[in-house]
This record gives sequence, C-alpha cells and structure tokens, in this order.
Amino acid sequence: MPELPEMETYRRLLQQRLAGQANTGVSIQREKTINMPAAAFEDQLIGNTFTAIERRGKHVLFRLQSGSVLLLHLMLGGFLYWGTEEDKLERTAQVTISVGSHLLYFHGLRLGYLHLLSREEAEHRLAALGPEPLDPLLTAESFARLMQKKRGVLKAALVDQHVLAGIGNCYADELCHHAGLLPLRRIPSLRPEEGTKLFHSMQAVLRDAVERGGYMETPLFRGDRLTGGYNDHCRVYDRGGEPCPRCGHAITRDEWSSRKVFYCTGCQQ
Repeated sequence: MPELPEMETYRRLLQQRLAGQANTGVSIQREKTINMPAAAFEDQLIGNTFTAIERRGKHVLFRLQSGSVLLLHLMLGGFLYWGTEEDKLERTAQVTISVGSHLLYFHGLRLGYLHLLSREEAEHRLAALGPEPLDPLLTAESFARLMQKKRGVLKAALVDQHVLAGIGNCYADELCHHAGLLPLRRIPSLRPEEGTKLFHSMQAVLRDAVERGGYMETPLFRGDRLTGGYNDHCRVYDRGGEPCPRCGHAITRDEWSSRKVFYCTGCQQ
C-alpha cells in the first residue's frame, strides 16, 4: 500500500502538472470508486480548475477552484499514471481525468476511492488522523508522549493512522531497523533514549524515502526518473532470508496481526 513517501511524491509531481489547469473531461469506468452518480461527478469536475495538490497522511487532496476537494486514497494496489491516449498503460483505469491533451489515470482502485467532497466534508473525513511524522511541530518530546499512550508493540503504534498519519508496513519496519529496535518490541519496554532514537530514525528514513521517490514500481509518467527510486534502498522490508546490510545476519520474515514484519535479530533489540 502506498505510504507517506509515495503519496508525497505524487503530490509534488502532480502539483507541477495540474495546478492552474482546468479539467476538460472525466471518464468513470467503475462508479463504486466515486461517491455520487457519475453524471453529477462529471458535471462538477468538468471546467473546474485545479488550484493545489496537497497530501494528508496517505491521502492526496486535489483542491478545486469551486472550493470542492477530490480526496484520493489508493489503498492496496492503487497507483496513478499521467500521459496521453497514445502512451497509456495496458491496464483498466477506474477513473480518468483529462487536462488538455494529457490524462490522469487512476488505476487499481478496487479497494481505494476518489471522492468529491466539500472543504468541510474533507476536513471532517481527515480529522481523526494523527500528526504528520515530518511536521516541524512534531518534536522528540511530543512523539514520546504519543508513544507512551500505547501499550502494545511498536509496529501497531507506528501503523495506527490515529497515532501518526502516513506510515504503513514498509516504513514501520524500515525505521525500526534504522533505530536498531525490533518492530514487535513492546512500547513500555523502551528506554527514553531508545524512543528518541526511534523519532530521529523516523525522520531520517521518511525524508530519504521522499527524496528518492518512494517504492512505487510504476513510474507516474513516461521518462519519470523519481518515482520508485527507494525500491533498492529498503534494508529489511520484503527481504526475508537476505543478509542484513548492517550486520550480515539473515533477515527474519514474520507475521503479526495478519501483517508481514521484517527485522534482523542480529542488530535489532
């Protein structure tokens, strides 16, 4: 599932391409992906100008001149593609938005959604999310207070969107490895210095992943050299059985609460 770095990469690239551009057409292939009849969705979008592309947690918000907001959550398997009719992917898109000669294809939204909401509805939908991990207002001290409210394992807290917005399976494991902490370690057992180290590891891993374009496999557009650049830099996630890049010990693939978990018992405690 795309996480904060992947959605931030989309936000940055789409801001460059969509801001100030008018929507010239909409095609709905799967009405369950949207939140109203297709005709009403199209009527409100066509001719409407994109004013800004923002992100909140794992969501991307397409702000429109009318004041409405397109709220996107890709869930599992969703991805975007920006191109022309000639270079489109050989994949069915659930929704396609036209902007002049280019089209934004929303693929894999069987579980995800693209909802057209008022500004107030969007704010209400996102109100329960926790703080952004890279928000300058989130300090090591406030992060520690968030963690102290939880009694379970680290991974449970890190992927809980009500605690922190944007971290999922991959980056929870990656930042725990960076900090030298086991993702299944119980939070009450953490020493204060370990909590501080975890906070700084979270910042370092997420910033690095954002700068490298996250781990999405499909480029956003033809010639895109940013999206997916973090794929080869994951140190433990999806690398079960491989040697740990820090100590050489075999990486463990485990399962917790129906989630995959990857860690190294050689250098994580």
